This record gives sequence, structure tokens and C-alpha cells, in this order.
Amino acid sequence: MAVLGTALSTQVQAQADWPSKPLRLVVGAPAGGSADSLARLLAEGLQQDLGKTVIVESKPGAGGVLAVNDLMANGKDGHTLLVIQGGIVAETPLAYKVNYQPFKDLKPLAQISRTGLILVANKELPVSNLQQLISYTKTQKGGLDFASYATGMKGHTSGMLLGQLTSIQLKHVGYKGSPPALTDLMGGHIPLMFDGLTTSLPLIKAGKIKPIAVNYPTRIAELPDTPTFKELGYPQLAQAGWFGVWSRPDVPPAIQQKVREITLAHFRKAAVQKRVREMGMDEPTAATSEELMADLKQASQQQAALLKSINYKPE
Repeated sequence: MAVLGTALSTQVQAQADWPSKPLRLVVGAPAGGSADSLARLLAEGLQQDLGKTVIVESKPGAGGVLAVNDLMANGKDGHTLLVIQGGIVAETPLAYKVNYQPFKDLKPLAQISRTGLILVANKELPVSNLQQLISYTKTQKGGLDFASYATGMKGHTSGMLLGQLTSIQLKHVGYKGSPPALTDLMGGHIPLMFDGLTTSLPLIKAGKIKPIAVNYPTRIAELPDTPTFKELGYPQLAQAGWFGVWSRPDVPPAIQQKVREITLAHFRKAAVQKRVREMGMDEPTAATSEELMADLKQASQQQAALLKSINYKPE
């Protein structure tokens, strides 16, 4: 009992002293991307509320696994947190061999935005909507190629699912990230791509590529004229993804709760919501950690079934 009492006293003191040094937000994506931008928004809120420096560090590579490894090594005291998409649990472990247990080693504390994918086309492709695309593809011997930002991830399986649902032949071409795929899309080297809204939106607005349909439950505020796949009769392509702030599960509960409260309060501010929408995203919900994990388990099951249907094996 004496040992237990000492341990509890130490834990309480650690919570009372937190944060005792600058916080780190490790981002599992390149600098300048959507995750990095969201992390910097979160850093503003944490700094304002806690009065401590918050450092944003990009650790791209291996589908976010390098950032997860950093959290695993340095996050026990709650001074290192992770900003990354829910796909780090629901998609990455199915696409790649990882060294962490997705539903045990990571805990989502709060959403920071919700987002989806969009099917975009080369601007010279002679279609302007999904029905035209389906009809056109059926006239092409061998079908059409489509790009994704990573093999085995949702940008890949969304194209495969669209092909299955519409009985058209879509052949996947995997890239290492959105930028090189979008470059080839604009250059006419590949006709279609399922991409994240954040990276495609500026190119759509500039008229360099054209939107076909959104893989999201509702229309996107920045693209009010672009329909969802659900509206067009394909509710299977209506999956909302999200970014979140994560910790190790063994971080003291009081610290977890504090980070959650600050995050949700900051992202409720009108000015912050405006910046999130400008990135092609929606503001977060107040879903609990348990609700977020339940959502990820369902998404993982759907993704696993799609990958099984094409006999995909983790790389």
C-alpha cells in the first residue's frame, strides 16, 4: 500500500506540474500539408491556454509510422502529442507492415477536423460529371487509369469500389504522395485521381483540374456545385475521414482531458472554423475517444474487406 500510495502521489504531482516544458506536436505528414496546417492551428490554442511554447514537428514517411514511433518513444508524460488522420489506425496497418498495435497503442483525444476525398479529372478529359465519366470509360478499351496518393489506402480502394459499383474498368496507379500524382494529372499523363480535398482544392479553384464527385456524406462548402457520390446513388462512397490529436493511452487521464477540452474549445472559435473550411474541411464533432475508436473500427473493417476483394497484401 505504501508503494501504491507513493506511485499515486507521483502521478498526481506529474499532472499538477504539466506542462513543465514545451509541448511537441508531431505531425505524420510533410510540412505545409493539411495535417501540418491543422497542427499549427492547434498549437495556437494550446499556447494561448497553457502559456507554454508548442513546437510543431513534421515527421513524414512510412504512412505516418515514423511519427507514431516518436509518440511511442517520447509521449508517456503528455509533452509529446500526435496530429494525424484516423487512417493511421483504420488504413495504414492494413496497407503496410507496422510495428504498433493500432487499437491499443494510440488514443484519439479529440477530432480537429473532418474531411473526405474527391474524384478529380484532367481538365481535358471529355466528361463533366459522374454519369458521363461512366459512359466514357465503358467506351475505352482497357478502361481508364486512376491515381492515388498511396497504394492500399482509401484513395486506392475508393477507385476500386467505384469500379465495382459501376461495372467500369478503373486501373490503379499508386504514387508516393499527392503532389507527384497531381502533377501527372495536370500534365495529362493520368486521367483521374482520388485525392484529399486540401491538396486538390487550390488546383480546382485555379481551373487546373476538374471535380467529379466527393466521397463524403455532404457537399463541401468550398465546392457547393460538386455533388457527393451518395447523391448520385452510391452511398457506399460517403465515408467521412478525420484528423485528430492523439496520445499514448497511458498518459495521465487528467492531461488527456485537458488537451481534449482545449482542442474542442479552440476549434469551436468562428475564426478557426473559417480557416478549417478554407482548407476544404469541416469543423470537428465533440465525439469522445471511445466513439472515435468505434468509428475507426468500423472503417477498418470496411477497408479490410475492400483490400481482400482485390487480394491486396501489406507491403
